[in-house]
Amino acid sequence: MHNHGLGAWLTTRKQKNPDKVALIFGADERLTYRELADRTDALSGVLWQHGIRKGDSVAFLGENSPEFLFTLFACAQLGAVFVPVNTRLAPPEFDHLLRDSGTRAVIHGPEFADVLTPVIDQIGVVHRFQIGTDEHPQASALTPLLDATRGGHVDGAVELSDPAAILYTSGTTGKAKGAVLSHGNLTWVAINSVIDYDIVSTDVALMISPLFHAAALGMGALPTILKGGTMVLERGFEAGRALMLVEQQGVTMLSGVPTTYQLLADHPHWASTDISSLSKLTCGGSAVPSRILKAFEERGLSFSQGYGMTETSPGATSLAPAMTRVKQGSVGLPHFFTEVRISTHTAPGEAEDSGDGQVARAIVPRGTVGEIEVRGPNVFLGYHGRNEDTAKAFTPDGWFRSGDLGYLDDDGYLFIADRLKDMIISGGENIYPAEIEEHLNCLPGVTGAAVIGVVDKQWGEVPWAIITLAAEAAPSVGTTAAIRTELDGKLARYKIPKRVIVVSEFPRTASGKIRKADLRAQFGQ
Repeated sequence: MHNHGLGAWLTTRKQKNPDKVALIFGADERLTYRELADRTDALSGVLWQHGIRKGDSVAFLGENSPEFLFTLFACAQLGAVFVPVNTRLAPPEFDHLLRDSGTRAVIHGPEFADVLTPVIDQIGVVHRFQIGTDEHPQASALTPLLDATRGGHVDGAVELSDPAAILYTSGTTGKAKGAVLSHGNLTWVAINSVIDYDIVSTDVALMISPLFHAAALGMGALPTILKGGTMVLERGFEAGRALMLVEQQGVTMLSGVPTTYQLLADHPHWASTDISSLSKLTCGGSAVPSRILKAFEERGLSFSQGYGMTETSPGATSLAPAMTRVKQGSVGLPHFFTEVRISTHTAPGEAEDSGDGQVARAIVPRGTVGEIEVRGPNVFLGYHGRNEDTAKAFTPDGWFRSGDLGYLDDDGYLFIADRLKDMIISGGENIYPAEIEEHLNCLPGVTGAAVIGVVDKQWGEVPWAIITLAAEAAPSVGTTAAIRTELDGKLARYKIPKRVIVVSEFPRTASGKIRKADLRAQFGQ
């Protein structure tokens, strides 16, 4: 076998557990590992017949479905690069991702056909496939092609160091950047998850988060397949249905963000649903509020919490359930095969240029706040087509600079202190203010913009915009309704500010930078 990456996984699972149910989807679709492997083989054959080769990018735009997994593993078999696209993006954002990744083929759900057509026409994607049996004037129906293709996929020469996927993360300066994850990155994050979350072959994982997110993919789907467990795959999340599935399917594993668990605990059926099968709950994005911790503890459950980012595939640390209260507020210890350190620039006058323009850094003592840095086989290869950004993302000695501030306590547990990049986390989605500000500053009448995160009971945080207007601009230009209407279709809905505030001027530093800390203090409470 020449494929040493993810492309070999399903072939091996088919040999070891051919009749084990791998996937439960919708009301009646069940796929064994044999069937999952066979459909993946068929898709790799289809892609090969349409000229997809090692290194070519194949994008997937659709809600959670078996086809997502077919596409991921079919690309892995060929050595092609899988590009999962966030379904909540706006057409200009789709355009950027497909262009930037050099996508040669797109597989999409029928619900995205109309929005994709003008984008694809402009950028010249070579092949387009629509999930299902319905015909489309500009896309081949995928199911008939899979039915007509049997085996014979090309077992590509793939190494762990080869790119497996490009996952886009919103940029701090505007356009989203593509984090290139290797086969090794995704393998090691799965191994870390298996070890630190005690995943076993009898686990049943309810997948309610979008697989295009690194967490659902790298720490949910992949470790479950690696261990030969079963996934209950949902197109989206609805609290009542999720509770029903936990009871009906004997779900043992559930992952989400604080909002997920809040909606479950607040649902009318929470108290009456049998959740005795649940044993593993993982939560990321932000700390779980004490009220939610208590609601689950009263049902005999505790959380594994953690910290990470797309660039770490995404797991960097995890907090074991037994330590949830003992180390409340912490995001845990580094994953088994991952290292975390805290460093800072050397003191003024002591800094030395490393030779590549980076200033030397020093490790800070325990309990001291500094920048969180991560090293391990799960850390990404770099940003696609952005060598300068990649160089800036790593220290001279090879550690990834997270851009987040934190500290390690005396026991080595990580605590997050602040986010250097001003990132907002809303319902598990990362939002970078600079991207929104770029659009706001282009609107007629707007002379300045700053976006901050404001605490929200349901979503954790939501973006608010503070703007200044030209003297001649009508007041109606700066209303929340007007601004939201202007941004609709240009940004994903979750990125559009929930409230807009007009001010006469911004608080600024001596160098002229907007003091966002002052804006948060004034408006963010």
